[in-house]
Amino acid sequence: MQRIPMTAEGHAALDAELKNLKTVERPNIIAAISEAREHGDLSENAEYHAAKEKQSFIEGRVAELEDKLARADVIDTSKLSGDTVKFGATVTIMDEESEEESTYKIVGEDEADVASGKVSITSPIARALIGKELEDVVEVAAPGGAKSYEILKVEYI
Repeated sequence: MQRIPMTAEGHAALDAELKNLKTVERPNIIAAISEAREHGDLSENAEYHAAKEKQSFIEGRVAELEDKLARADVIDTSKLSGDTVKFGATVTIMDEESEEESTYKIVGEDEADVASGKVSITSPIARALIGKELEDVVEVAAPGGAKSYEILKVEYI
């Protein structure tokens, strides 16, 4: 059974989604199916089929979340320190060509959100950064060709 690395925030978000599905969404869909059944012939009842499809999605997502939470390897990033990039690090890098700075936090796959500066541990940039140290230069294989970045800052927030 492969462990899934995630931050405490990511674990809490998945747990909250699971609780919402079980306590809010599941009862709502059961009520919708019950109401649709009262409308008569189920073979031609679009409401019933839509509700059953949504129920199937909810049950699948519940099973997926329960599995991920059971295999979660929660890493408390506040206890990490140093100048080496590890899971949970917030890294400021500079594009050596354009001198543009970017800051990314390396998180689990389910937490990734590039718009808010969170990149998945499996992303090309995170894989290139892991194990490197402050002031190292890393090469990242990007869709437009290889890019070089210098690590300016490594933080564990």
